[in-house]
Amino acid sequence: MEATIRTLAEKARAASLKIATLETAIKDTALKRLAELLSEHKDKILEANAKDLSEGEANGLSQALIDRLRFTPERIEAMAEGVRQVISLPDPVGETIEESIRPNGLRLVKRRVPIGVIGIIYESRPNVTVDCAVLCLKSGNACILRGGKEAFHSNTVLASIIQEALSESGIPGEAVQLIPTTNREALNVLLTLDDLVHCIIPRGGEGLIRFVAENSRIPVIKHYKGICNLYVDKDADLDLAETIVENAKCQRPGVCNAAENLFIHKDVAPSFLPKVARLLTSQGVALRLDEKAAAHVKDLDIPYSSATEEDFHEEFLDLIFSVKEVDDLESAIDAVNTYGSGHSDAIITANATNAETFLSAVDTSTVYWNASTRFTDGFEFGLGAEIGISTDRLHARGPMGLRELCTYKFIVYGDGQIK
Repeated sequence: MEATIRTLAEKARAASLKIATLETAIKDTALKRLAELLSEHKDKILEANAKDLSEGEANGLSQALIDRLRFTPERIEAMAEGVRQVISLPDPVGETIEESIRPNGLRLVKRRVPIGVIGIIYESRPNVTVDCAVLCLKSGNACILRGGKEAFHSNTVLASIIQEALSESGIPGEAVQLIPTTNREALNVLLTLDDLVHCIIPRGGEGLIRFVAENSRIPVIKHYKGICNLYVDKDADLDLAETIVENAKCQRPGVCNAAENLFIHKDVAPSFLPKVARLLTSQGVALRLDEKAAAHVKDLDIPYSSATEEDFHEEFLDLIFSVKEVDDLESAIDAVNTYGSGHSDAIITANATNAETFLSAVDTSTVYWNASTRFTDGFEFGLGAEIGISTDRLHARGPMGLRELCTYKFIVYGDGQIK
């Protein structure tokens, strides 16, 4: 196993040096061909996916996971359209970030370049195979993909289609490689190859991400949880707040940018909480209220349970909402920084001073004023497809698009300077 994965990584490293300097037109030609092949091989993809679905049902996968795993002709076409959208994005490789001239006449140019070889470990959704491959290719990186066992047949077919598009376009097929086994030992080996692989990006549940972070010798870009928070300020437009709260919690509760905690200023809690509680419970939301919040609905016909301290630290990914009354803006900021995971947080207020204080003081990758947290997404931010959302602080934070898959180098122009 060690020899197999090392050989795969060596081939990826060799390919990365070739594709790092490819012209944009060549990369876009490969992406265009990939989009065509996905449509042409639709039946082959569906056949492989049917095997995964059958095995998943036999192994007791939940219906939510089965749905994430399932391909349909429409989803395949949407995947192909996503590839075409990446073609339209500007190539970040070679961009000048900044430049300066030193007193001795040396001209320094800080230029964007690919990271090199990126390992991506992910679960469930086989479309991630294509998403990651095209983003890495466009940004000049080679990638090693390790999908979950539940999507192995689908991932294998997609990887072969990607390599077909690469070879037809004159690009080394080793630029995109799928680890050909679901054996955990293969992942263990990959995480030790810091001489060949330059970055690891895990996409999946907290257990997977923690395993990767704790066992990798290679830098890891990650987010453990998506505990997103909403704060309804005393100066909020309560109708606006109601709309935002409903959207952030209910529109798609099983994703990482859905809200998990709601904090309400004590001055508006008596009027706002009963109204929003009725709306949320009518949408099937199970409310978990702290003692002060519960006092505003306990005499009403609104179902709820008592919130525990642990509830506010929980990423439910479901129609469950923890609610706390807070005394003031400072308490709200403290609550967000205590319970949040640094993913996405929002304040709802008409008070610009309070908003700016919140925007500055909350320690998070993405912070909103009068908008739903559901917009934290590469496509919504105009980045095109995304490789993931980082809650780290070094290199990348928030939605990661093409630029975040690059590093930089200094290019120094001289005319004979010596030291």
